[in-house]
Amino acid sequence: MSDLRPLALPDRDAMLPWLRERFAAQLDGARELAEGLRTAPPADALAVLRQWDDLGHLVAQVGGMASLVANVHPDEEVRTHCEQAGQDADRLGTALRQDRALHDVLAAVDPSGLDEQAARVHAKALKDFRRAGVDLDDATRERLTAINERLTTLDQDFSRAIRDDVRTVRVEPCRLAGLPEDWLEAHPAGDDGLVAVTTDYPDQVPVRMFAHDAGVRREVTVAANERGWPQNDALLRELFALRHELAGLVGYADWPSYDADVKMIGEGPAIPAFIDRIAAAAAEPAARDLAVLLERFRQDVPDATAIDSADATYYTELVRKEQLDVDAQQVRTYFEFARVRQGLLDVTGRLFGLRYEPVPDATTWHDDVAVYDVHDTSAAAGAAPVGRIHLDLHPREGKYKHAAQFTLVDGIAGRSLPEGVLVCNFPRGLMEHQEVVTLFHEFGHLVHHVLGGRTDWARFSGVATEWDFVEAPSQMLEEWAWDAEILASFATNDAGEAIPAELVARMRAAHDFGRGLQARMQMFYASVSYWFHAERPDDLTARLRELQAAYAPYPYIEGTHFFASFGHLGGYSSAYYTYMWSLVIAKDLFSAFDADDLFDPVVAGRYRDRVLAPGGSRDAADLVADFLGRPYTFDAYAAWLAGSAG
Repeated sequence: MSDLRPLALPDRDAMLPWLRERFAAQLDGARELAEGLRTAPPADALAVLRQWDDLGHLVAQVGGMASLVANVHPDEEVRTHCEQAGQDADRLGTALRQDRALHDVLAAVDPSGLDEQAARVHAKALKDFRRAGVDLDDATRERLTAINERLTTLDQDFSRAIRDDVRTVRVEPCRLAGLPEDWLEAHPAGDDGLVAVTTDYPDQVPVRMFAHDAGVRREVTVAANERGWPQNDALLRELFALRHELAGLVGYADWPSYDADVKMIGEGPAIPAFIDRIAAAAAEPAARDLAVLLERFRQDVPDATAIDSADATYYTELVRKEQLDVDAQQVRTYFEFARVRQGLLDVTGRLFGLRYEPVPDATTWHDDVAVYDVHDTSAAAGAAPVGRIHLDLHPREGKYKHAAQFTLVDGIAGRSLPEGVLVCNFPRGLMEHQEVVTLFHEFGHLVHHVLGGRTDWARFSGVATEWDFVEAPSQMLEEWAWDAEILASFATNDAGEAIPAELVARMRAAHDFGRGLQARMQMFYASVSYWFHAERPDDLTARLRELQAAYAPYPYIEGTHFFASFGHLGGYSSAYYTYMWSLVIAKDLFSAFDADDLFDPVVAGRYRDRVLAPGGSRDAADLVADFLGRPYTFDAYAAWLAGSAG
């Protein structure tokens, strides 16, 4: 890999013509490879699979880069072009998977002489063909093509509605008492004498945590829950209906069954069973936490019988401050963004045997983006990088509003360097500790993308495992953001004082408070994700209310439509359960580490090499068993959850 170099991006003004040329060349290249397979397939079985893998890689590269740029580029024309390119890639991908001539070429391959990886590529290719409806009549395949094209458009429209719908609440400065001083300084009153509070995370999160004025907290909470409404209501109902139709046409009972067939969970009905299992396990811890929260709420609102999400975050912080001796405003003074970012690089570099070298002259789509070449510390000095990462971590107009890792380039051994992008929305100054945890979490995806980007097959590159395992490595990396010694290495206040170990211990105890509540909220989100797809209700708001009453610890806020901004209904579809499924595995993975030595090179190296580096080349359950020396269990998670009493 020594001669491989990162992708050279063009100047921002040249991005549009560069993308047009690149996307066209990649899609044309895929078509040419497909035509070659149809008309003159190689005689060698391995060569057939290599050609199929190559054409799939070209299509995936267009889709990946198009998705990234559509979500980050400042120029709306560029974003729009990338949305169209994403549709073109999806359209071609569908056509290839429905192509009977291509299917027949792949089906004719004799797998008996293939090695394990090639046989895996072959089996997955044939399954992809079947799931695309290759064996169906022409009219049905045409309908599937039309559905897939419409689904791509709907998914993009859904995401765009959330991304572009930044709402603003204008507030008198006197009503912002309780907010940190640095936040107030960054939010001066406008000409009308009011402070603008947007629904972007660096605005809404501190307000919901710290503003003493209950009315302000409620206004901001409602505004955040209303993003994407009303336009996303009808759009989602069409999305659910078309997904259901697609699943039925290719032989599945419903969309969740179709989706689960390629995940660890295996079957659609197993999803609500898993949701109910977690909800039941969390019931007692959640009830204990809720009783504490409600008791504190009643000190201010004596006749209250319940607390909803407009007040829950604020009163959770009060409980942690008053009863558990953790003041989030004190904690945040130790987490200045630049120091946190460098600390993250230092910690993950030491853990995974990596070195991050800044590339200050790298061309990017925005000045906020920090670029680093990733080197293997075991490699000789001067060796080429093993990957490149791009950190786009602050909010701006037209940018993706949540936190995610996007693919710029999929890595293939000897052919291309993996390049990934973190797209987040953190403040430029002081961070909440939970934001630090989120940064570690998302960076876990990035490391997985880079370390898993040295496989021989594009199909298995990077984060290419089953989708309900994808979050496990990221959730496990969060543990390093809770260790006192590790935090002390980068969490310092303006006086240069490291965060005290006793404060971190109190933070951990305070974090335990609300764990059951959080688990119940996650199962509420998972139930929305599953049942909206399984049932396709005509009245999404009414069904939302029912599911919230069944699973969430907090009651529905009248007049809100949270689902309209629930972006995971796009990419994760019916499978939001995967966050908790992955957490069960993450807790078991972490049990292999010594809590007193989280940098143990033997354990860390085994984890890197047996879980992350293989990418998707083996089933996730096998990767985990190889690392742990046994199949994963529910035990570590159950013990962790049971300890959530405040």
